[in-house]
Amino acid sequence: MGIRSDFLYIGDTSDDTVKRFDAVNGNFLGTFVTSSSGSLHGPRGLIFNHVDNLLVSNQNVEQPQNGNVLQYNGETGAFLGELVTSIQEGASFAPRGIVLSNSNVLYVADIESVSSNEEPQPGELRAYSGTNGAFLGIFNHSGFNGPFFPRSVVIGTDGLLYVSVFNPFDPLNGWVLRFNPHTLEFVDVFIESNSVNNLHRPEGLVFGPDGNLYITSFRADADDTDKILVFEGKTGTFIKKIDLDEVGEPRAFAMAILFGPEGKLFVPISGNGPDTGSVRRYDVESGSFDVFVPPGILGVPWYLTFGNTDPATLAY
Repeated sequence: MGIRSDFLYIGDTSDDTVKRFDAVNGNFLGTFVTSSSGSLHGPRGLIFNHVDNLLVSNQNVEQPQNGNVLQYNGETGAFLGELVTSIQEGASFAPRGIVLSNSNVLYVADIESVSSNEEPQPGELRAYSGTNGAFLGIFNHSGFNGPFFPRSVVIGTDGLLYVSVFNPFDPLNGWVLRFNPHTLEFVDVFIESNSVNNLHRPEGLVFGPDGNLYITSFRADADDTDKILVFEGKTGTFIKKIDLDEVGEPRAFAMAILFGPEGKLFVPISGNGPDTGSVRRYDVESGSFDVFVPPGILGVPWYLTFGNTDPATLAY
């Protein structure tokens, strides 16, 4: 994968930048994309496309225009323009997670729709050309009877698109849905929140080298923990949890997660504790971690990608 094979890129929502780190030792290598480059206001999903340019879904938080998907030179970070514009047909209001298929179709989780009142309106799952950003259609989620607020996406080994969905009207709910990326049709509810798995407000999801599905989940209340949940990748059966904080202690939660070198799980930490802004590197078998990026460099890290992260499956 050339020039970007040894780098880790992380969107920092505290100052609307993308920062770059050495993928082996975590050393900070500087700001790769500044907030003034392409007018970043809420960087979310990060992937590299098939010609080695960085794509960033930009939510345009508190801006008058819709969100968009921006494109940057993969070597220099220079702004190359909007791939998906804020004003085009099918523009996303609040784009979040993104993936790019092997056939160069960009799938975008548009978390919610524009609303004239204070109540959030359900979002959409959208498809665009990865070449020119042309709108290709909206996924049909009519077979799902819950509120559709998609947060993140990944393509599984079965070729289906897995989508994390949360419920703003009942934060203790949460789902992972499956869609056919070719027909844009709903397939099924793969995982649903229950008293066993305690899936709350899911966001980042990624398949591990072990074939299992790892999902971020947030605490229900002060007597709960923020965590990563692990599900069997073929059946959706709950396996275990990896707690990110402790009851009664400062919060440490993750919006997005990603596997990287040596099969380790990289977890950017947000919250209100002393390790906010750090990136942990987990051995998922033991649940132990080391601090890959210490606090102080990143303010509020969210989505991330390595140079040789697969833009469809997010595998390393």
